[in-house]
Amino acid sequence: MPRILIADCWGAASQQRVIALHTRANAQLFQDALQLHDPSVCSVSMNLADRETLPQGVALGDFDGVMLTGSPLSVCDQSPAVRHQIDFARAAFACRMSVWGSCYGLQLATVALGGVVRRNPNGREIGVARAIEMTEMGVTHPLLYGRPSVFDALCSHEDEVETLPPGATVLARNDVSAVQAMAVPVPAGGEFLGTQYHPELDLAVVAAILKLRACGLVAEGFAQTEAELHRIADDYRTLSAAPERRDLAWKYGIGPDILDPLQRSVEIGNWLESAVRRRPRA
Repeated sequence: MPRILIADCWGAASQQRVIALHTRANAQLFQDALQLHDPSVCSVSMNLADRETLPQGVALGDFDGVMLTGSPLSVCDQSPAVRHQIDFARAAFACRMSVWGSCYGLQLATVALGGVVRRNPNGREIGVARAIEMTEMGVTHPLLYGRPSVFDALCSHEDEVETLPPGATVLARNDVSAVQAMAVPVPAGGEFLGTQYHPELDLAVVAAILKLRACGLVAEGFAQTEAELHRIADDYRTLSAAPERRDLAWKYGIGPDILDPLQRSVEIGNWLESAVRRRPRA
């Protein structure tokens, strides 16, 4: 039975605006994805952003893997909250375990392992990351097993990896971000696997993010009006609840790589199988 620690990098109070739009909490998204791929998983969540600590008598080394979640924070800011999370990531790597990261989690691990993150000069990528293409190494890497060589995925980010950590391998990319998936062996004996996109999200969560950021997204040119963005968000939410709605799937060019929960979150299942279950405990 794999034991997974979900280190939530998004403060609970600031998550409430998203949850209020009828979505699940950040940690719950990861718990649900884990259970979808392996019902035997025992997962524990800890809000790292709020500086929660593990229960008395429980240590990082008691877990088989750690998941670093997304967050509205930016690693580029190097605030005390961000530095605290970087220190946590380094502690997890020192325990010689496998660490997963989505979006901000990937960026956090990048900095913890000696890489550099920057604001993406191509601008924000939000909603659906299009035409993600496996690299030559990604085609044979177990993290992307089950994905076609080119696929779409849900996303929301402004930052990107500028300089890879030592020993890192890029597994996937697209025209917006040169690093969409990455693997890094850690000298201490652990490893990192992660994606810039969000395998744990669904269209309902993306819809909530679009609504909350509607004003800024209009200013950035993603839509002409806030009302237009809200209509798109409503369609996304409808499609999330009714993936058989062929009309909406066709309208937005959304296929089974996003609509099918198993396909959408396949990287998390692959991480569990290839990096957690098959990895000998220290």
